[in-house]
Amino acid sequence: MIHVENLTKYYNDFCAVDQINFDIKKGEIIGLLGPNGAGKTTTLRMLTGYFMPTSGTVRVKDYLLDEHLLDIKKLMGYLPESAPLYHSMLVFDYLDYVAKIRGMDKNQRMSRIRQLVNLCGLDEIMHRSINELSKGLNQRVGLAHAMMTDPEILILDEPTSGLDPNQIVEIRNIIRKIGKEKTVILSTHILSEVEATCDRVVIINKGKIVADDIMENLKQSAGQKYFIHLDLLNADFQDVNEQFSRIEGVEKIQKIHDVQNGNLSVRLSCESAIDLRETIYQTIKQTSWVLIEFHQETKTLETVFRELTKED
Repeated sequence: MIHVENLTKYYNDFCAVDQINFDIKKGEIIGLLGPNGAGKTTTLRMLTGYFMPTSGTVRVKDYLLDEHLLDIKKLMGYLPESAPLYHSMLVFDYLDYVAKIRGMDKNQRMSRIRQLVNLCGLDEIMHRSINELSKGLNQRVGLAHAMMTDPEILILDEPTSGLDPNQIVEIRNIIRKIGKEKTVILSTHILSEVEATCDRVVIINKGKIVADDIMENLKQSAGQKYFIHLDLLNADFQDVNEQFSRIEGVEKIQKIHDVQNGNLSVRLSCESAIDLRETIYQTIKQTSWVLIEFHQETKTLETVFRELTKED
């Protein structure tokens, strides 16, 4: 559906996007994730043709960005971070106006507006002025605008920024519904947003792609640092620290707490290309400690994100 090759954008001497490459299949919901200033918005604006790249290639279906810009725009709906609405208009009048400038006749307009009212949950606000709406409702109206021509590709730039938790859930649900039929590219720096809505994650940092994979693979492959949690009975922390410090790859032993029944809870920070759990278990077997609990902490998207975007 979308092929990006060596895409680069300079602002004078500043490189905002640096030779990035990725492909997006039809029907995928892609999360473009990165810290503020990473190059997410610039990338989206190049994909939509709002910015022309300094160099590189964007192909959407059979169309090249620099040769078939209007054809590509017809395939896309775009919702920027702040929906650009006409605040003096009623919601119905605004959507009808958008449909008119897209060339729809009256029957087409009414049919499509009814569909979008149901999809975006706008039935109770159609005759309210846009300037009376909350930001969450504004985002819904903006989403209806972006979806007016039933585009094959929907691009959303920070769609839940500034919304309250209830509004975030509502927008997420709408995106999931849309994603059943459309290709969706979702840009955000909110990690929970990506985990809740996206099939695949592309992490961009300082203009470069530092990860591109499905969520589970990303959690497993990013870095070699992981944590092991142990609850031990009849164990003294000084002895535990001495024994585990001898294991190559165990970087730090942290005492979590002493439980009233005599349990000692510790957290081992491990950095190794191999799984150290067997070595740790064999070490425990050689002592008089009783093992109550032993598990490796699951790597979260937050952990992966910090590993890939932290400063050197």
